[in-house]
Amino acid sequence: MTSIDYSSKIPNNVDLSSDKRLQRALESWQPDYLDWWNSVGPTDFNANDIYLRTAVSVERDGWAHFDYVKMPDYRWGIFLTPHEGDRKIGFGDHFGEDAWQTVPGEYRNSLRRLIVTQADTEPASVEQQRLLGHTAPSLYDLRNLFQVNVEEGRHLWAMVYLLHSYFGRDGREEADELLERRSGNPDHPRILGTFNEPCEEWLSFFCFTMFTDRDGKFQLLALAESGFDPLARSCRFMLTEEAHHLFVGQTGVGRVIQRTCEVMNENPGKDVREYGAIPLEIVQKYINFWASSSTDLYGAEVSSNSANFFRSGLKGRAYEEKKYTDHKALEGAYHVDRFADGRISREEVPLRNAMNEILRDEYIADNEKGIEYWNKICERAGIDYRFKLPHRRFNRKIGDYAAGWFDLDGNPMDETTWTTRASDWLPTREERDYVKSLMKRCVKPGEFAGWIAPPSKGINGQPVEFEYVKL
Repeated sequence: MTSIDYSSKIPNNVDLSSDKRLQRALESWQPDYLDWWNSVGPTDFNANDIYLRTAVSVERDGWAHFDYVKMPDYRWGIFLTPHEGDRKIGFGDHFGEDAWQTVPGEYRNSLRRLIVTQADTEPASVEQQRLLGHTAPSLYDLRNLFQVNVEEGRHLWAMVYLLHSYFGRDGREEADELLERRSGNPDHPRILGTFNEPCEEWLSFFCFTMFTDRDGKFQLLALAESGFDPLARSCRFMLTEEAHHLFVGQTGVGRVIQRTCEVMNENPGKDVREYGAIPLEIVQKYINFWASSSTDLYGAEVSSNSANFFRSGLKGRAYEEKKYTDHKALEGAYHVDRFADGRISREEVPLRNAMNEILRDEYIADNEKGIEYWNKICERAGIDYRFKLPHRRFNRKIGDYAAGWFDLDGNPMDETTWTTRASDWLPTREERDYVKSLMKRCVKPGEFAGWIAPPSKGINGQPVEFEYVKL
């Protein structure tokens, strides 16, 4: 590892100048990245100074520096965490062997597939959120949006570094393709369905960063266990930044709930829409949509692909070393609910084939903590309403449950009943239009739109009324 060279054309901590071929390849890719950012990244704010954090170290303390930066000038810098000389592969058939520093030939295609799929999510989310700056509810929220965006861009750079460094021509072609796909484009969409969904209102953005970025957290945790050491080292630092994205989502939804509770208490018995707030029932519907869509990102309940990734040492379980003792998972079984021919059955499946479901279980348990956080807001306000996480079977498009229809509690129903009841659980066009109607720009320092409460504190010790974005 080297210190971060911020003076170079491509800031890095991997001594890029010592590999001229790789340096030229990445410098060739950089203009296309900037073209992508300028064409489908955050619109109309590239000339503004934004109070952003920049990663300046891989250490746990003091790793971030805060200052005003223009987004196109944001310097990403860190590609990998330090190399651990004696690191061993922690799971699968290669358990206990030295971690790979080069791509193992027999797993090349599978490894490239994992990296490309993860990499594709990073620019996709920026594209989904590109117009939100025009309807920001405050400078504080505008700054948080842009912080998420530039860090997704940095994550993309980290993945592209791996593709260019370790996969030759195939990797360069995949890196180019990452800038050619577009979120929601019917002819050339992003790889995973959730990343093609419109994110047109700030309530969607907060739900996205709560649920979809939380999927990212657990995917990164699994990849951070990888026997391919450069991938593991890249994902470990991404997790450091990902925590802020989840904070933006959980507290953002929480502030929407808090404001609605305030309006309810100020105007008992009245429709909060009369006062420009978002009904709690509509917030729940947005939760239902984004939570169910993000639950799909783990794939099928029983999966030979996940078994092969684990067997090969490419993708482990979250917290593999801390939580598990059997790191080969050859003999164990996992209880999984299956759905076939209109019936739900409980089955024992080989542990390796249940790796998607094991990761999904971790994700759901983590989501429940966020639901509890929101319910405490209602409790403190004296509002008799409780949010709930939809069952994993609800509104699924991938896996066993995509073949059926289920209510919020996971109970099966027929298609006619689903068609009749879906509007009770998912946002209607009219409800989305109402939420959109509230999305008015509010960007005076210290002011907040009427549908969201201010945060309890500002960023990096700054006051809430700080000028987070200079407009």
